[in-house]
Order: sequence, then structure tokens, then C-alpha cells
Amino acid sequence: MTDKRVTIAQIAQRAGVSSPTVSKVLNGRPGVSDATRQQIETIIAELGYEQRSAPRQSNSHLVDFVISGLDTQWAAELVSGAQTEATRRGKDLVVTATHGAPVGGAHWIDHLVQRGTSGVVVVVSELLEVTQRKMHQLKVPVALINPTGTQYPSIPTVAATDWAGSRDATEHLISLGHQRIAFITGSLDLLSHRDRLDAYRSVLSRHQITYDPDLVLTGNSLFEGGRRLASELLNRAPRPTAILNGSDEQAYGVYRAVKEAGLRVPADVSVIGFDDVDLCQWVDPPMTTVHQPLREMAQEATRMVIDLSEDPHAPRLGMELPTHLVVRGSTAPPPRVP
Repeated sequence: MTDKRVTIAQIAQRAGVSSPTVSKVLNGRPGVSDATRQQIETIIAELGYEQRSAPRQSNSHLVDFVISGLDTQWAAELVSGAQTEATRRGKDLVVTATHGAPVGGAHWIDHLVQRGTSGVVVVVSELLEVTQRKMHQLKVPVALINPTGTQYPSIPTVAATDWAGSRDATEHLISLGHQRIAFITGSLDLLSHRDRLDAYRSVLSRHQITYDPDLVLTGNSLFEGGRRLASELLNRAPRPTAILNGSDEQAYGVYRAVKEAGLRVPADVSVIGFDDVDLCQWVDPPMTTVHQPLREMAQEATRMVIDLSEDPHAPRLGMELPTHLVVRGSTAPPPRVP
């Protein structure tokens, strides 16, 4: 059934509401309860109704950028990349920090639509179902950076080759002679961290090194997470001779734990980070890490949503950008056992 035969009045009658209420839902305006809004959206989808003229978001001069927090160099790199592309395309960037909460909800979408946006870039998060449905109806383009793994066929994604990066880091440590290699990973809710852990296990198996689950700890990707979990690892006997990490800031926390244990990087424990933020060159010794093209990832995602705002038929592709290992001073052969 098409919108030639389905009218707002018919939708209203089926939902048991007034036509103005249906109109509010169709145009993303407030004043409708979440339950009623969801009921009307379900009926609209069932009847196949499509507005003849959707709101023209392409005329907006804004691009929304949603990220969990802004207090890390990792976040700063992403925001910088998005800002560069938005400026190049004549747009202003609006940054929202969720502080770990899910992205979106009816009221957030209402506000978004009222002020207008060319599109939304979401970093390391999962869209609420209601958010995805409303954005699709309102023709607001969305792109995800480092998606969780949930499949959104109509939403373009940008990620890095996390599996390859972790593979290269693990191979580097084994080439130096390490056998007892620990892994402090970030949240395994994220596809990127699952891929890195999978690569680590695969490389160990390839070199006939037994996987030890006691050497894999999961925590947040911040300094304190690395420090706390590394302290646990360094108190074990035998302790690991190398520690891989889910981020550079987490790896810096490992540096601190190593020092507090009266040990040295890399003489006693080799350390590898992930991201290659500026911190890696400031610490002593400079940190070996996996370079992740954070700025380029944000630029590509921002370009995607602006392209889609200008042409709804623009490609909606998944994109992976390459990582590479940067060897500095925090890795060396393991200490000799007396």
C-alpha cells in the first residue's frame, strides 16, 4: 500500500488519536507521549505511508557528533577529524558527550529535528531502536564510528583494521622472544576489542603458545583501568613479560603500575598501546603502539553524512581504514631467567 491510498486521517483512526497528533509524529515535533509515538510509528510502517515531502535537513549548516566523553586524547583526535571535514564542507560541528549512556531517545530526536541537522556521526555506541527508526523516517543520515557489531544495513560505518593491528602487535612481541604475554582489553561489547582479542588468540595458537585466560583482563580503556589491572598481573607468579593494551591511556596506566612494582619498561615488562595518540611520544620510554587513523575515521564518517544529506542515494558503505604498528622504546626481549 502506498501513500496515494493511505491518509493521515486513516492512520489517526487506526491509532485512536487525532490527525494533528499523527502530523506531530510525522514531522518530529514534541507533544506526543513515547508510547503513543511508538504506536503511530508502527502503524505508519505497517501501512507503508511515506510523506510526500520529508523535512529538508540538507539545508542545515550543522553536523552532530556524538561521543561517550571528551576527556581523552583519543576523543580529541576524533573531534578534530570531524571538525576538519565539517569546516571544509561549510558546516558547523555540534558535539554531544553521552558519558556512557545510550544514544538518543524521543526527546533528543525532537530537539535535533527542531533545530535541524545535516546528519549525525555516532562514535563507539549503539543506537537505540527508537532512535534508528525515527531518524530513518525523518531522513536524517547517520554514520557510526567503531560500531558495536550490531547490524544496521542502512547506516554507513567506519572502523579500523583492529584485527590486523592486534595481530602485528602480538607477532612483534613473539619475535622478541616473549611467551607469557598478557592482554588488558577494553569493553568486549565493542567489535573492535573483540577483534583484537581474537587476533591475539589466533597468533598465540599459530606459534603454539597456550592461551591462558588468566592473562586476559577486561576493564575500561583509561589510565586507572590499566594501572589497576596491570597491578593484578604483576603480582602473579610467574608474571607476564609483556602486556598488550586496548588503548594508549590504558597502557600508560600499565607504565605506572610497573614503576610502582619496582620494575622497569621494557627491561622487565614490555608494553604496547593502541591508537598512537601524542601521549605515546611524551612518555618515558616512548611507547610502542598500533597506529589507528582516528582523524581520518572521523573525517570519513562526517563526509558520509554530509554526502547523504545532499544526495539520499549516495553510497551507504562500511569502510575499514588500515592500522600499522609503530615500534618505539617500550618493547624489548624478555628478561633472562636466572
